[in-house]
Amino acid sequence: MSNRKGFTLWLTGLSGAGKTTLAARLATEVRARGVSIEILDGDEVRTNLSKGLGFSKEDRDTNIRRIGYVCRLLSRNGVAAVSAAISPYSAIRDEVRRTVEQEGVAFIEVFVKCPIAVLAERDVKGLYKKALAGELQGFTGVSDPYEEPLAPDVVVETDRETVEFSLTRMLNELEQRGLIPEADLSRPAKVRYVFSRRWRRYELRSNTGVASRGGSLTILKRLFLERRSGKT
Repeated sequence: MSNRKGFTLWLTGLSGAGKTTLAARLATEVRARGVSIEILDGDEVRTNLSKGLGFSKEDRDTNIRRIGYVCRLLSRNGVAAVSAAISPYSAIRDEVRRTVEQEGVAFIEVFVKCPIAVLAERDVKGLYKKALAGELQGFTGVSDPYEEPLAPDVVVETDRETVEFSLTRMLNELEQRGLIPEADLSRPAKVRYVFSRRWRRYELRSNTGVASRGGSLTILKRLFLERRSGKT
C-alpha cells in the first residue's frame, strides 16, 4: 500500500482556455505512474454537487468552496485532486489554498492563460461574441470579473503552447516537489496525442510550440523520437 501524500492541483482560467483538456491529460499521465487521481470539472460539478446554484458572486463562491472541500478530503487521504473550474475570484482561491495546506498537503495553482480574442475564436457556441456584443450578461471575463492569479505556481499559455508542452510544465512541477514519481523508462514507448480539434488548429497556426520556448519534451515523446531515428 502506497504512503504517498495526496495534493491538490488547481487549474484556473477563463472558459475555453483548456482546463478540462489539461486535467484529462494530466490524469492519464499521473495514473500511469501509479498515483490515484480524481478530477473535479467545473461543468460536471455544476450539474451534480452544485446543482441549483446560480452565477451571482455568492453562488460562485459557494461552488468553489464545495470543490475545494472535496479536494481537501481527497488530498488528505492520499489522492491527487485536480480542480478544473474557472474560479474567478482570487480571495476564494486563496481561501481554498489555506484550507488544503492546513491538512499538510500541497496546493498547486495553475493559471491557464489565454487572451479573450483567441477564446472568442475558439468558442463554437458563440458565447464570447454575444457577451462582447452586450447580448449576454454576467459572463466571466467580459461582463463579470476574472481576477488573474498574482503568483501562480505554474503558468501555461494555451494560445502559444501545445498541450504536450503545457502538460510537461505541470508534470515538472509535481516531480520537483516529489509529489509524483518520474516516468518509468522501462514502460513501452507508446505516444498518443490527444489534442482537441480546436487546440490542434491553433498549434498549426503557430511555430512557437515547444522548441521556441526551450521546453523539454516529455520522456515518452523523446523515446518515441529516438526510436524513429534509430537510436533505440
